[in-house]
Amino acid sequence: MSLLNQIIAAVFAVLIGLVSGTIYIMSDSSKSMLTSQLQSHSKDTATNLGMHMAPYIAEGDSAAIETIVNAIFDSGYYEKIQVTNFDDEDLFTALRSPEISDEVPRWFIKLIAFDTPNFKRPVTYSWAKVGYVEVKTRAGYAYEELWKGTQTTLIWFISLSLISVLFISTLLRIILKPLKSIEAQAIALSNKEYIEETKIPKTKELRSVVITMNSMIARVRTMFNEQSNNIEELRRTAYLDELTGLANSRSTNAQLSDKLDNRDDEGPCALYYVHIADLTTLNEKLGQENANNLIKQLAEKLNALGDTHTGAIVGRLSGSDMILLIEQPDSDTVTREVNSLLDAYAITFNFFNPGSAIENPVHIAAILANEDVSAAQLLSTARVAIDEAIANRQASTFKTLFDNASETTSADWSTYVADVVNSKKIFFQYQTVIDSTETKVLQKELLVRILNQAGELCTAAKFIRIVQQLGLIEALDKAALEQAVSYLHSHSDSEPLAINISLQSLEDGNFDQWLMHTIADKAIQGRLNIEINESSVLNNVTRIASFRQFLTKNGIGFGVDNFGVHPSGFSYLYQVHPDYIKIDGSLCQQITTSAEDRFFMGSLVTVAKSLSIPSYAERVEQPEQIEQLRLLGIAATQGFIHGKPENLNDL
Repeated sequence: MSLLNQIIAAVFAVLIGLVSGTIYIMSDSSKSMLTSQLQSHSKDTATNLGMHMAPYIAEGDSAAIETIVNAIFDSGYYEKIQVTNFDDEDLFTALRSPEISDEVPRWFIKLIAFDTPNFKRPVTYSWAKVGYVEVKTRAGYAYEELWKGTQTTLIWFISLSLISVLFISTLLRIILKPLKSIEAQAIALSNKEYIEETKIPKTKELRSVVITMNSMIARVRTMFNEQSNNIEELRRTAYLDELTGLANSRSTNAQLSDKLDNRDDEGPCALYYVHIADLTTLNEKLGQENANNLIKQLAEKLNALGDTHTGAIVGRLSGSDMILLIEQPDSDTVTREVNSLLDAYAITFNFFNPGSAIENPVHIAAILANEDVSAAQLLSTARVAIDEAIANRQASTFKTLFDNASETTSADWSTYVADVVNSKKIFFQYQTVIDSTETKVLQKELLVRILNQAGELCTAAKFIRIVQQLGLIEALDKAALEQAVSYLHSHSDSEPLAINISLQSLEDGNFDQWLMHTIADKAIQGRLNIEINESSVLNNVTRIASFRQFLTKNGIGFGVDNFGVHPSGFSYLYQVHPDYIKIDGSLCQQITTSAEDRFFMGSLVTVAKSLSIPSYAERVEQPEQIEQLRLLGIAATQGFIHGKPENLNDL
């Protein structure tokens, strides 16, 4: 029971106690007063009857006595009137049953039981005593009168009590309204959400509590921010190049390997390999400071170009080499962007080396590759291309690793993919997410597949670029969600399913209503999880936060995928507060050999734990990784260590 209801109940209990005591006291007082009145009434009646009937009593005229007594007795106030002569011989007796009206409750009669007065008066005539008149008042009359008075009192009390309780309730609600805010703060704090109350109550005690609560929340938020800043500083030290701010060599190679070698949902890509020829000579001619400023300017322009591409990887491989990997390119875009970079680099070089005869030392190799290329193959091809460009004194060179007959570049393939998506002919494979004890499957992450023209299963890398180019990503997301919901509804014993959707789908204003309609009357509560890539979360935190609340209300879990690699940090976790995070696979690659990676991974887990968010690790491939991740506090793992993707439904 809430505090407000307890106070109202206490007030009501006090009022009931007061009225009970009041009614009892009033009844007792009324009983005494009524007894006195009845006694006086009996005495007066006996006196008056004695005066009027004295001659008849003396003569023993029973008929006259009966007439007079009946005239009085019929009023109903008497139980007995008896007239006797001097020798106590009965001249006339009028009796009425002592029964009490059924309108008076039995409990009331027992509560205020009393004896009605009985008065016997001698009668004299001609100065001689001739007889007696005995009058006894009817008890029922007394009880009936007392009950009527009590009823009236109760009606007034109940009416006034209801009015009083309503008034007190309203007043208490106004006074205790700040407690609702404090309660909301406490609940939010238990969920690792930090909300400060802006409306400070005027009541001294409540004001003190609210101010103290706000102060505590501010301190906790500061502690979390300091922790996040420390981890971010660690990330910069361990994974960023000190001069350029780009990912350093170790981080760049790990991201390339994870993206190109481990994921099956990446399509064609292009690598821009930027090389500064003869950096040692350039340092001597420009000076160390100018050479460093030149490198920083080159890195900034490369990073700015990377910001225009979703999912791009930008990093520095060595003192003279930087790379940019972009997804789903076309040759015209690559040519335009490479030429734009070269023009910008020429202007930058001339700024640091005006009027010099030194040739621009910057060379760019652009390598276009399909989804089957490995990171090592892509980098080795780029380095060979750079050597050729330097040897041929070319600023840029282009190479293509596409198979021209590949279905991914076929016009017929594009038409086929569009037809498949629009007709919702998709299938699922899945990878299991297993808890750290390796005993329980927490969820199955769904991987979208289609069949090609030959009836062979195709990974997302084979068709995702086409889907995006044709603007069908939302249709694909909806088709996948519909099928996942249908599967869960028809398989009540299935483990929870997790499915990734795009930010583009969420930004459709009708998506929430569509999802509500899709899950209506479906038994999926607690068995479906929707995941969003961390980069997508950071691109629209407000929308993601509202969507997360929508999912919670409908019993659907929410997770952040590829967590920990975005440079914007983790402050969004406050607002979004996912049910779990999946730490990016690139951070797990060297977890068994790199102390820095272990420390950084442990710090990410600690941040998540401080908000009661469990952490899962992606793309785990070795038993040693599982053991190390378990020591760092990872709640679950996913990857080929638990088996290759399996079919969820029949093809």
